[in-house]
Parts: sequence; structure tokens; C-alpha cells
Amino acid sequence: MAKPRKKQPLRTVQISCNKCRTPLYKYRKGGKGALVKCFVERIVEDHTTEVGICPGCGQEFARETMIRGTPAYKIVGGKVMVK
Repeated sequence: MAKPRKKQPLRTVQISCNKCRTPLYKYRKGGKGALVKCFVERIVEDHTTEVGICPGCGQEFARETMIRGTPAYKIVGGKVMVK
């Protein structure tokens, strides 16, 4: 499979916890679809202390994985809010 594009998308979105509204990431998202995965190289600001765990409520919102040879976080459905 092809790797993700090298050129970063221009649009940045704020990703926060759906339960406690704590900001998690500022992310450069490409496309119009739902947030399914976050490539690590596209994260602009990281407000978490542990990978995939919300610092506010301790809920797991993502799992660490490799997608097309690039490190990424696979988002658990319904756990995050994108603004």
C-alpha cells in the first residue's frame, strides 16, 4: 500500500475527549470524513501524558498502531470530539 502524503494538510482540528471535554491533540486533518486514525507526524500539539489515555478522566480513546508503515493512533469510535 502507498504511504500517506508527505505534504501536510492545511486544516487543523482540535481533538478533545467526548466524556470530560479535555483537549487532547491539535491535528492536521486531511479530507472531510470522520476521524478514524491520527498519524503521529501530523500532530501539532499533544496535551496527553500517556499514549491513548485521556489526562482528565483516564478513559482510553486510542490505540497505538502502524498504518502503511507509519506510526499512528487508531481512534476508538465515539470517544473523541473533533472541532
